[in-house]
Amino acid sequence: MAGDGNGLEPMTVTQATYLKTLADQMHDPKAFEHGLSRSEASRRIDVLREKIRIWELPPHTD
Repeated sequence: MAGDGNGLEPMTVTQATYLKTLADQMHDPKAFEHGLSRSEASRRIDVLREKIRIWELPPHTD
């Protein structure tokens, strides 16, 4: 049921666009799939954003 807040609603167009962009940026096409729920799309976005954040950290030097 749409709007019931259980996370099973389909991902939004905004989520789909952002997830596809992140997946392309990380060269991880498997991260994007059509038909994901909002909660799964949100989870994948969070994972990819964390990977990007770590990837962009400056190298550790002593």
